[in-house]
Amino acid sequence: MRTFDYTIKDELGIHARPAGMLAKTAKALDSTITIQKGDKSAGASKLMALMGMGVKCGDTITVTIEGGNEEASEAAMKEFLSKNL
Repeated sequence: MRTFDYTIKDELGIHARPAGMLAKTAKALDSTITIQKGDKSAGASKLMALMGMGVKCGDTITVTIEGGNEEASEAAMKEFLSKNL
């Protein structure tokens, strides 16, 4: 299991378009990815759950990667987040 924190820089937070792209990216990976903010968490491949978390600009999320090729999945998620959120 691997985890890392990321602070959201997108001024709108995790809204529809980036949430959809995040879910699509997570589904393509062979690891199970969970996003957590405070006491809320959601599977990264679940679009509506991601949007329901209410993640705003400046919020720090914790990304947990389990199973599969964790190193490659972690690198892919870090790249996605830095480019899109």
